[in-house]
Amino acid sequence: MEECPVHIDTSKPHPARVYDWLLGGKDNYPVDQQVGETLPEQSRRSAARNREFMHRAAAWLAARGIDQFLDIGTGIPTEPNLHQIVQAIRPASRVVYVDNDPIVLRHAEALLVSTPEGATDYIHADVRHPEAILAHARERLNFDRPIALSLIALMHFLPDTENPYALTRTLLSALPSGSYLVLSHGTADQHPELRQQVEDAYKKGTIPLRMRTRAEVEPFFAGLDLVDPGLVFATEWYQEGPAPEQERSGFYVGVGRVA
Repeated sequence: MEECPVHIDTSKPHPARVYDWLLGGKDNYPVDQQVGETLPEQSRRSAARNREFMHRAAAWLAARGIDQFLDIGTGIPTEPNLHQIVQAIRPASRVVYVDNDPIVLRHAEALLVSTPEGATDYIHADVRHPEAILAHARERLNFDRPIALSLIALMHFLPDTENPYALTRTLLSALPSGSYLVLSHGTADQHPELRQQVEDAYKKGTIPLRMRTRAEVEPFFAGLDLVDPGLVFATEWYQEGPAPEQERSGFYVGVGRVA
């Protein structure tokens, strides 16, 4: 784990801690709770359905032989975590977690409890610096073999001026053929009447938020082969097993394969 001084600013909300509150977690502060409480009631269910998508996608990839995962924007540990999902299927899986919230660093030991056969690591870093992330990840992952890049509920916190598409391409360009992108992204396409309330809540908390339409999320998968059912709402993505309960979603999700 990369060493870094832990300084948690409790005067400003952080997306990871707001998300923790939405999921019913306890690792958040009054400033994060204030943002969460001003979000629409549906936000809690939407956050939970988004995490369930991550579970389904990770399990599906592990079942198909993917045993290396680079998870950026990890968030505060909430069981089951990604490594628990994939190592239950493929015990030798190696998982590298990345987040820029110091509170995640404080809880990193929970993310580092690997199976004896596998390995986990944690990088305290920001997706805005992809080359630094890749340099550290290369110490733990084999970039000659397929890797699943996970960007869950992250890129909507990057405005267009920070070019989230280019950042994603930089990360994907380092991955070999047969790798995957697992991405979820905030949207108001299914509930346009709530867009203003959501945007105002995050703006009041000084958290940048750029919800995007389907047409604006599609470019993240440019050049990739989308796995069925394609780019869909969170409750619509599943493979084996019973279909999730269908309901309105605040997230587009998809899994794309690097050719």
